[in-house]
Amino acid sequence: MSVKIETVATQNPEYFKETKDIIPFVETWLADEDERFQRKVIKIFEGAQVDRRYSIMNPEEVFISTSFEDKNKIYVREAKKLGKKVLEKALKLADWSPDSLDYIITVSCTGIMIPSLDAYLINDLELRQDIIRLPVTEMGCAAGISGMIYAKQFLQANPNKRAAIVSFEAPTATLQLNDLSMANMVSSAIFGDGSACVLMSSEEACKGPEIIDESMYHFYNDTHMMGFDLTNSGLKMILDIDVPEKISDHFPDIIHPFLKANDTKIEDINHLIFHPGGKKIINTVEALFGAMGKNIEDTKEVLRLFGNMSSATVLYVLERMLKKDMKKGEKGLMLSFGPGFSAQRILLEW
Repeated sequence: MSVKIETVATQNPEYFKETKDIIPFVETWLADEDERFQRKVIKIFEGAQVDRRYSIMNPEEVFISTSFEDKNKIYVREAKKLGKKVLEKALKLADWSPDSLDYIITVSCTGIMIPSLDAYLINDLELRQDIIRLPVTEMGCAAGISGMIYAKQFLQANPNKRAAIVSFEAPTATLQLNDLSMANMVSSAIFGDGSACVLMSSEEACKGPEIIDESMYHFYNDTHMMGFDLTNSGLKMILDIDVPEKISDHFPDIIHPFLKANDTKIEDINHLIFHPGGKKIINTVEALFGAMGKNIEDTKEVLRLFGNMSSATVLYVLERMLKKDMKKGEKGLMLSFGPGFSAQRILLEW
């Protein structure tokens, strides 16, 4: 039973700023700190390869010290709003009615809401009362592909069904103003907010790229590499400095056996659809693939225009790919990394 991608839609929040316009807010935030530290942080922002990022809050709200409760209320409000918009946009692109969905999977890690987003989408769009729902809440940047993997396995087991994966992320709601760690500074410089929706189907009429295979790769004893600490002031970023090196060391084991199991080599891959975790990860991946004549220009462009939007980011890259004029038989490799530490992989064929 083949499973294909019908369409992808994205939705940006209301507010956005160029990086150059955010620097004054950063300077005010760190005004009481050592000048050398201030210069170092400004340099991180200026060199992050992010020209613009969107936010569910205006900058004044982002850089004002408020409670976890206050920031999370904004997260919940905007999740409902943007989740509905992006799902409606995707359904319109596919010419699907809301009540034709059989599965809805929502992914997010940057706030907490119970009931989860999918419950509100069922009400707001009048999805079927017997729709199967799955919230994915703790897989970080990998969750966009994770949601697609779960949907693929649901659909593969059930012919003539439809699924929606809705990602909403608001890393700006997790900014810790009292945390002067490099992990907080780097994440502040690279992250932005956004929402995306992927529609997938096990119907014969679906004309999008087919998911040939999907897989997860788990790094042993590396749970410390990436994630959040839940503190009284909110979700505090964990981002180990060795993440790019760890990815580089494991890359052959992540990529080659997965492709070999599908009678494919990296030379056969036409399109790389990678999650832009940040400048260092992009440079690591580019160094590994550049010698093979491969490029990740779409990944770099998404980082530049939107920043790292956690689980939604790789879906923004996928959206760009679906807008291109692809030839039959061309292959794409999707890849993202997240807490665990883990890598998520999908092999596509047009």
